[in-house]
Amino acid sequence: MEVIKVSAKSRFTSVAGAITGVMREVGRAEVQAIGAGAVNQAVKAVAIARNYLQQDGIDAICIPHFAEVCIDNQERTSIKLLVEKR
Repeated sequence: MEVIKVSAKSRFTSVAGAITGVMREVGRAEVQAIGAGAVNQAVKAVAIARNYLQQDGIDAICIPHFAEVCIDNQERTSIKLLVEKR
C-alpha cells in the first residue's frame, strides 16, 4: 500500500481526494505527516474524506500511531493515520 505523505503546505482538500480514491480502490489508506502543521492538514483531510466516503455508504475510521522514518540519514518521528472501513 502506498503511503500518502502530507506536509504543512499540502492542500487538505487534495489530500482528502487522494484518501477517498485510495479507500474506494483498496479499502484502506495510510497517511504520513511529520510536524504539527502537517498533522493538522492530515487530520482535516481525513475528516473531509470521511464525509466523502459516507456519501458512498462507507463508514471510515482513523487509527493514529507513531512511526520512525529516516530522512537524510536522520531518524524522525512521524504520525501515521491508518484510514479503513469500520
